[in-house]
Amino acid sequence: MLMRTDPFRELDRLTQQLLGTTGTWSRPSAMPMDAYRDGDVYVIALDLPGVSADAINIDVERTMLTVKAERRPSAKGDDVQVELSERPLGVFSRQVMLADTLDTEHIEAEYDAGVLTLRIPIAERAKPRRVSVGAGSERKQISD
Repeated sequence: MLMRTDPFRELDRLTQQLLGTTGTWSRPSAMPMDAYRDGDVYVIALDLPGVSADAINIDVERTMLTVKAERRPSAKGDDVQVELSERPLGVFSRQVMLADTLDTEHIEAEYDAGVLTLRIPIAERAKPRRVSVGAGSERKQISD
């Protein structure tokens, strides 16, 4: 049996129950996310603790990236009596609008220690190029 000693936490829990914002299959908050550019790769890291890799779905439609994950209850069996349940369960979903300068055909995904890391290469057409200026009748040339 668990003993709780934080009266404010208990008050928060009761308030959430009264407002209908908590429960076994409540709608969880958004997945915390970091996004940054690392050289020629755009990296998105999403926190998904307690989610198994087979419960994660990643979809890309044009420039819309959608990540869905489901956290299922860990207690199994008919004789299990839950004493406390604070971790949100259910389906998490996060959508990110990607720039058209990213190569969405070559996204790599890795899930380790509760963190889903997506690596999206920068498209060749979006990389900086040098334009040389010709004199007179010479044409301008673009070089990589």
